[in-house]
Amino acid sequence: MNLSEYRRDEEAGPLRARRDADGRFAFDTPVRAAGQRSVFRLRTAPMPCVRIGIVGLGLRGPVAVERFARIEGAEIRALCDLDPERVETVRRQLAESGQPDAAGYSGEEGWRALCRREDVDLVYICTPWQHHAPMAVYAMEQGRHVAVEVPAAMSLEECWQLVDTAERTQRHCMMLENCIYDFFELTTLRMAQEGLFGELLHVGGAYVHCLDSWEDWRLEVNRTRRGDLYATHGLGPACRLLDIHRSDRLDYLVAMDTRSVNGRRRAAAEHFANGDQTTTLLRTERGRTVELQHNVVTPRPYSRGFQVVGSEGFAEKYPAEGFAFSADRLAELFPGGGAEPHEYLPEPLVRELTARYRHPFVEGIEELAREVDKRRGGMNFIMDYRLVHCLRHGLPLDMDVYDAAEWSCVGSLTELSLAHGSAPVAVPDFTRGGAAAL
Repeated sequence: MNLSEYRRDEEAGPLRARRDADGRFAFDTPVRAAGQRSVFRLRTAPMPCVRIGIVGLGLRGPVAVERFARIEGAEIRALCDLDPERVETVRRQLAESGQPDAAGYSGEEGWRALCRREDVDLVYICTPWQHHAPMAVYAMEQGRHVAVEVPAAMSLEECWQLVDTAERTQRHCMMLENCIYDFFELTTLRMAQEGLFGELLHVGGAYVHCLDSWEDWRLEVNRTRRGDLYATHGLGPACRLLDIHRSDRLDYLVAMDTRSVNGRRRAAAEHFANGDQTTTLLRTERGRTVELQHNVVTPRPYSRGFQVVGSEGFAEKYPAEGFAFSADRLAELFPGGGAEPHEYLPEPLVRELTARYRHPFVEGIEELAREVDKRRGGMNFIMDYRLVHCLRHGLPLDMDVYDAAEWSCVGSLTELSLAHGSAPVAVPDFTRGGAAAL
């Protein structure tokens, strides 16, 4: 949604914004239509081979093909891009790696034909953001499971379309949030689940990345919209740690931003809607907090701002990976001593700790993941490997359509908060009470 649409929604529309009893902007939850069922922990029939169609062969699609070529039980059946030359290039790439040929589609409507193929189980969408939700909805309507790049949706309407379509078709819709599968994030998740940090109180996340070059469509989104438009790399790992929509849920957020200096200069435009730095605070129903930062235009080192604050311990990934614990927790973890409370663990103890709490997801594939996915340190490979593993064994996916909607809606909610002087905005419950019922 853009700002004018929000203003209309305050007066009318299926997703009308209103002030609740606490003075927060909130949206009514659409009633679940007859014939729809929750897809929380959805299981579908196991498949011996996951047959994949990839839509979008720009930056992300071709490297996904390379990864799937190294995953047992995965086969690329179809490829699509607007540019037919890209399709032929990737088909040659498949042949050179000893893989079977894949059908090729191109042009404005080629993706629809790919989605209709009966020999495709999973449509893997790597297109510009504005196409994500429409393509995912169409693919599910054709009976396909969907994996879609981030963000999965660009508006609240699109978030609900994804949820409703998944519930109506009983198809998986997973957003490809690769940062969930970073080795440090996975190790920290296991530590948290086993209680090393005590009670979790706060998680930080960010997308701070001074982009050297911009696709025209991405520059236009930031020129015309204001908010944290790319929140999921920080929010996804935070929600996993806080068990969002499993044992807790996001309650509301507030957002603040700076004026645009570098963004306006980059676009060579008089008006540039998005601030150079956007900060968002979220609170959960259980009283935990999340801080997100978004900055893609000022000269700073890359950071996802990953930080975990617990009653007994602390972890952070940037600028360097580190852990700190209380005296009591240190005595449990390292009876022989070697570390001081409230100070970073020395490197030998960090290595011991991370080896002890290596996440099961990486068992047996760590070396291969790092080899195949050098640029991202292995996390893309682990993500795809887990997706194929779950589909082949009929297991619930690690991330579901409710995650995709919750994490993607932050762009729209921060836009509303900023338009009204950093007003608090309630986060919709896309599970329609499913989390509260657990």
